Amino acid sequence: MSASSNNPCSSRGLLRSQHTFVHPQFARLKHFVASLPQLFADPEQGRVIYRGRNELREFEVEGVRVVVKSFCKPHLVNRLAYGLLRKSKAQRSFEYADLLRNEGIGSPAPVGWVTVRCGLLLAESYYVSVSSDLPFTYIDLMQPGRVPGEEILLREVGRTAGRMHNLGMIHRDFSRGNILVGMKEGKPCVEIIDLNRIRFHQINMAEGLTNFNRLPVSDMMRRLLAEGYAETRGYDAAQCQTNWPETESLDSPAAGNRT
Repeated sequence: MSASSNNPCSSRGLLRSQHTFVHPQFARLKHFVASLPQLFADPEQGRVIYRGRNELREFEVEGVRVVVKSFCKPHLVNRLAYGLLRKSKAQRSFEYADLLRNEGIGSPAPVGWVTVRCGLLLAESYYVSVSSDLPFTYIDLMQPGRVPGEEILLREVGRTAGRMHNLGMIHRDFSRGNILVGMKEGKPCVEIIDLNRIRFHQINMAEGLTNFNRLPVSDMMRRLLAEGYAETRGYDAAQCQTNWPETESLDSPAAGNRT
């Protein structure tokens, strides 16, 4: 008998259970979504986008290009909490993307999620979304002249944050890699990703502006972000600029590596 067959949490273990949920719009991808634990067990499957604490891979399935995020296994206390009391990060990511899109806020279309439990403990979780066709991130906006329509896009980033805050939603990882941008048919588009850290409560000006503290800015970028944010929230743009949080300045010669 193999060692894996003695493991109650192996792929055929008695204590192992899997829950798969797929958006009705992508019902044809249910078999693919359900097979993610097996696919991620094979390092050759899919195209690796990022491999670190979490792992991102891209797949082409039934003519749909999707990105799958495999979340790292949490420590024991959180494994029990996610297994019994809390929604997994994968489930939250799916639900928050659906919520944002229903409110007219951009985020890649959610496809589905998977959780795998060993007894009462969360063992694995995966979130699947359609791959965004927006070609840039906020990182690109940090390089003047790189992104077509950069000024209108920066205002739109501010407006997007303002719309979220008006709805009582704040992204606790509102950072340069989690903001996708691009122009479509002459209109600015912004999509927000990595959504599992969204929290819900009323957000005043001070907290709302602090939410930008992970975004490096030049003076021009600060002005444009503040104008878009103020416009959406009904604030004074000059006051928003005055109260902007301390963050990395791209006007400094010592800004260094901006990626």
